[in-house]
Amino acid sequence: MIIKRFNKNDKFLITGGAGFVGSNLAEFLLGHGFEIKVLDDLSNGQKGNIEELKLKYDFEFIEGDIRDFNICVDAVKGVDYILHQAAWGSVPRSIRMPLIYDEVNVHGTLNMLEAAKEEGVKKIVYASSSSVYGDEATLPKYEGKEGKLLSPYAITKKVNELYAKNYFDLYGLETVGLRYFNVFGRRQDPHSTYAAVIPVFVRDLLNDKAPVINGDGTQTRDFTYIDNVIEANLLSCLAGSEASGEAFNIAYGKNITLNDLYEIVCELLNKNIDPNYGEPRVGDIPHSLADISKAKKLLGYDPQVDVYEGLKRTMDWYVANLQPSK
Repeated sequence: MIIKRFNKNDKFLITGGAGFVGSNLAEFLLGHGFEIKVLDDLSNGQKGNIEELKLKYDFEFIEGDIRDFNICVDAVKGVDYILHQAAWGSVPRSIRMPLIYDEVNVHGTLNMLEAAKEEGVKKIVYASSSSVYGDEATLPKYEGKEGKLLSPYAITKKVNELYAKNYFDLYGLETVGLRYFNVFGRRQDPHSTYAAVIPVFVRDLLNDKAPVINGDGTQTRDFTYIDNVIEANLLSCLAGSEASGEAFNIAYGKNITLNDLYEIVCELLNKNIDPNYGEPRVGDIPHSLADISKAKKLLGYDPQVDVYEGLKRTMDWYVANLQPSK
């Protein structure tokens, strides 16, 4: 088991720990007895996620902004590993708000890298994105063959990778970037204006409404269950120096159309509602599929949960936790 390869005294900082991925990482580490800190300004993360964890575990929560270097310096004190998930997501929103994306995703990440360097942490593992592939049409996507970037969000994630590589090359700070491909699972927020497609499907279907699929639904995505992402983060902490300064595709390695995905979600929720189709979203790519061979080789990444099993677990969580609208 991966977790047994850590020293029990290892301490983790999770930035963005009130968010979807961050709160799942926090829950996993706390459940295995590790000491963690969570840093989040709650601009995107959910305070309820922290309150839920606080009911079961004792940990330090720092409500603060990664754009504040002094907060980053304080947060990294005494930390062995940083799991840096804090960022502003959503391609459409970044097109509307490029300045704040630069401030948070670029400057905030640079603050974390500098603070990590000064503190001498063992490793910083950070969230990148499949959006860095831009308009590169080759499938599957593999590291080193990227196209023209299509959104401010994609640009910020690529700049993160460049800075992380530079910090390893110049200062010896061990960094690992994870290019997430359409992560889904428990605690993914269905209520945001910029919510991801699966929670939107679930939210609307549980209210007996027809969800909107942007485009004709034939676009494909490599959906990745949250437990696979947790595995990738932990493996990255333990990886050898040959992985440092690198970025890796984190996905399941198979894609599915949005139409087929919708059918599965309807089946699992026992719903029979035809979707509505809308205009394609600006900045979206038509097809996505990851080559995960580099992550397998250098990280030991071997995702265990396929899309169907992940959807079953996710639907069970939503049915138990998401209250239909009145």
